[in-house]
Amino acid sequence: MSCKVRVWDLPVRLFHWSLLALVIFSWWSGTRGGDLLPLHARSGYAILALTLFRVAWGLAGSETALFASFVRGPRSTMAYVRSVVARRPYAYLGHNPLGGWMVLALLGCLLVQGASGLFATDDVAFSGPLAHDLGDRAGALVTALHKANFYVLLALIFLHIGAVLAHVAMHRDALLAAMFSGRKPAPPGTPPLRFVPTARAAALLALAALLVYGLTRLG
Repeated sequence: MSCKVRVWDLPVRLFHWSLLALVIFSWWSGTRGGDLLPLHARSGYAILALTLFRVAWGLAGSETALFASFVRGPRSTMAYVRSVVARRPYAYLGHNPLGGWMVLALLGCLLVQGASGLFATDDVAFSGPLAHDLGDRAGALVTALHKANFYVLLALIFLHIGAVLAHVAMHRDALLAAMFSGRKPAPPGTPPLRFVPTARAAALLALAALLVYGLTRLG
């Protein structure tokens, strides 16, 4: 018998689904262009603020949100890979080692996307708030990076979704449901995880938003 325990706190779950919605909107608005580019930029600012918040939450958040709890070294990661290949994957309440590295890859890619967007320009309809700080050549390179990195981000997102769905299908792990409810089945006697007050998350998000707002006002 197993019982359901709290695994993901509200800040992590809100971050996850809000980020997904913003990335979809950014993809759509960036593709359409024109009058939607100002909204595309604002969506990008929100993504950058959320990503900065998640980095901070990975250092000062609840137990399963901490990088220290799920970023593991090569030996542990390879041991987990071997367990997956053998169809006997080790059970983790939070992120498994491969999932942990995917989180880092996604956050790094999102930071590059958000930061490059501040400097990007199409020289016609819209320019990022810091685009004037770069010369024409540097601005073109950053804009090209912003466009190319988005395809890297999409590839990571689809890889992440595919891995989650495969894991759910093959191992009956409640990964997806847990990102809605925050709870997962666990063996009886599993010690409770450590969660910190949501007010700390609100304060960190506010600081991240103020930082991004300040960057947008530098122009």
